[in-house]
Amino acid sequence: MKILVTGGAGFIGSAVVRRAVGLGHAVVNVDALTYAACLENVASVADSPLYRFEQADIRDRAALDRIFAAHQPDAVMHLAAESHVDRSIDGPADFIETNITGTFNMLEAARQYWVAHGQPAGFRFHHISTDEVFGSLGAAGLFTENTPYDPRSPYSASKASSDHLVRAWGETYGLPVLVTNCSNNYGPYHFPEKLIPVVILRALAGEAIPVYGDGLNVRDWLFVEDHADALLCVLGQGAVGRTYNIGGENEATNIDLVRMICAELDRLRPDAAPHADLITFVTDRPGHDRRYAIDPTRIRTELGWRPSVTLQQGIARTVRWYLDNADWWQPLLARDGVGMRLGTATGKAAT
Repeated sequence: MKILVTGGAGFIGSAVVRRAVGLGHAVVNVDALTYAACLENVASVADSPLYRFEQADIRDRAALDRIFAAHQPDAVMHLAAESHVDRSIDGPADFIETNITGTFNMLEAARQYWVAHGQPAGFRFHHISTDEVFGSLGAAGLFTENTPYDPRSPYSASKASSDHLVRAWGETYGLPVLVTNCSNNYGPYHFPEKLIPVVILRALAGEAIPVYGDGLNVRDWLFVEDHADALLCVLGQGAVGRTYNIGGENEATNIDLVRMICAELDRLRPDAAPHADLITFVTDRPGHDRRYAIDPTRIRTELGWRPSVTLQQGIARTVRWYLDNADWWQPLLARDGVGMRLGTATGKAAT
């Protein structure tokens, strides 16, 4: 199968590219190479005859039409998106333009290509989204595929909009679509603006580790390589028009997660222990959802997929990867906004 992957130089997208090539699929990686993208993420497959790269912005419809015509994919896996909630608070316009208008462009380019080629039954447009579209849970309950949408941030609202567009193109035009909504991802190659890499790198530098609010927000953590495996499972086996929630079955409060990372660093870097002494509670961000948790029953029962990595295993692997790959993350610290407290009116450095 030849798969066109958008956002394939990003965190989740690059994991999909590496996994797909490893399974023998041809991959066309389409990425605009914005601030969080790194071609180093796919260096392990860049020389494969199965891999091609196209630098293009999904907001550029003409570029997309050219890429579809040149490469003639059998499927699309659409991951390109602006994804950092804090950045969406400070600058929502990029999220609207990329996540909504960009998805519209992808749908129209894919539809034109699909129709021009006789509407092949095997073609798929797989849209990858987030559990943040569902809003916030209380102390109990799980997000299912039928949970009503209730986005609370510009980021989640933009992703909810893109989900609706994809389903509408399926219903209105018959485009063979699939939608997945995932829980929080983590693992190697995670851009150092999200919680887990921030904690690791702050701790290594002996700097304050910022924890928002009281630290009791709960997330379900999904190892990124498990997620890539699940996405390719859905692409190959999922029913057209169906939505699948993908979770890690690993709930944890933010503060417990941070302490778990600190304990792993204490084990690997005992000279700087205890790293938990660096934890500093900071003002919460606006609209910070209290709890997310995925019900993965559908993907488990219909497709036979379950995550293989526990949170403890995944954190150990992730911490070790960052310790061993400073040459990957050190240059990224100079990129726009990295190390700054975002999601506030001031944009001051986190303390």
